[in-house]
Amino acid sequence: MSKERIMTTVQLRRGKEESLLRRHPWVFSGAIERIIEGDKPLGEGDVVDVITKQGDFIARGHYQIGSIAVRVLSFERVAIDQAWWNERIAEAKHLREALGMVADATTTCYRLVHGEGDMLPGLVVDIYGAVAVVQCHSVGMYLSRQSIAEAIREAYGDAIEAIYDKSSQTLPYKAELGAIDGYLWGSSSHGDREVLENGLRFKVNWEEGQKTGFFIDQRVNRDLVRAYARGRKVLNTFCYTGGFSVAALAGGAREVVSIDLSERAVKLADENVRLNFGDEAAHEAIACNAVEYLKDIDDSYDMIILDPPAFAKHHKVLGNALQGYKKINVRAMQKIRPGGILFTFSCSQAVSRDLFRTTIFTSAAIAGRKVRIIGQLTQPADHPINIYHPEGEYLKGLVVYVE
Repeated sequence: MSKERIMTTVQLRRGKEESLLRRHPWVFSGAIERIIEGDKPLGEGDVVDVITKQGDFIARGHYQIGSIAVRVLSFERVAIDQAWWNERIAEAKHLREALGMVADATTTCYRLVHGEGDMLPGLVVDIYGAVAVVQCHSVGMYLSRQSIAEAIREAYGDAIEAIYDKSSQTLPYKAELGAIDGYLWGSSSHGDREVLENGLRFKVNWEEGQKTGFFIDQRVNRDLVRAYARGRKVLNTFCYTGGFSVAALAGGAREVVSIDLSERAVKLADENVRLNFGDEAAHEAIACNAVEYLKDIDDSYDMIILDPPAFAKHHKVLGNALQGYKKINVRAMQKIRPGGILFTFSCSQAVSRDLFRTTIFTSAAIAGRKVRIIGQLTQPADHPINIYHPEGEYLKGLVVYVE
């Protein structure tokens, strides 16, 4: 009879279990009283039990070196085995089925797993047609990637032909895992695929593109740009692959200009526009600095889209990030035509919804324009927010009308 393994236990300081009792999925290093090793030395990424000062079990999760020391997988004492992974991935798929995404012929890309929002902290899985792209943000998830791949295969069967791991750039660099991106299962002759979003066509390259290949989180907001774009001249800053540009043209924009610092990005934007509208589309793509470009546009545009990369990845640089958001919004509000519509976003988790709104308020006051909010934006339903983890609401945006 085999001996049951003794798991490493993380004991909390007195009173530090309160957030876990509210089912927040993180244990910070400062909350730990001591670590009691089990029958093998503790390694980063191991599954550990979390107990109170009094010794009561409270959670089970992945251990990691850093400020977030444990990411909770379960608040029950359950085995984190293949059956557990199968159940969690199946539940994530069930939610997307309930949203009508899995069998939607007009949209063939969506997020299957959104970290804490799907009770799988440190894991992102995006679906592009018949390919699943896995991105691990924690050591524990990376060490579990084969189990994750098997669970995806179990959930999708023949509907998935390849599973690609793209974790090399998202893992903690100090973990020194030597991660190399590649296929966990299956293969693809090319690292790109044409997908549909709201009936529009896009080329996605999961091997070489940013994130998992496409910014799926702006799907609903792109559709709103499409609804407001008719007859307008549109400036899409930080355009990446041109998602907002394609949406604006589909909505009847009379002209669209896409700008991005990356020459490769503007080429992709041009390619996606041609894919949908041919060579004669009223579209120009320019590789330049968006902040500098905004200086000299006068009143050329009556719709401007500001969707910059995350200016603040953590609270230490929050002040600089807010100045960055303010700078580009002031310039856009000063230059946009009277009666113009501004879509402005922040994808910085460290910037709260209220703080972002205050920044836009300040920008409007400095610009000296009459500004009204006509829309408040967030991430779509396939990027769910765990109600116990409000930090998961990372994407926020405003649509404002500028007189």
